[in-house]
Amino acid sequence: MPTLTVRYFAGARAAANGTRDEAVDAATLDELKVLLTDRHGERLGVVLKAASFLVDGLTCHDQSAPLPTGATVDILPPFAGG
Repeated sequence: MPTLTVRYFAGARAAANGTRDEAVDAATLDELKVLLTDRHGERLGVVLKAASFLVDGLTCHDQSAPLPTGATVDILPPFAGG
């Protein structure tokens, strides 16, 4: 299973109790969301449902696609403003 670096931004960081980044073992974004919700709680789970995910800097829309080992996953919640 790939070891990933997960980085949290804005509301995702707040929902993860201020965690900036952490290592996680997950094979897909679907699996990652379950693991992070279990680790940090339902507040983060709600954010993850609406968040965008960057995998090594590229937007990832297929949440069941395999993640590369060593990838960095950025979690970006929806931002308000204009």
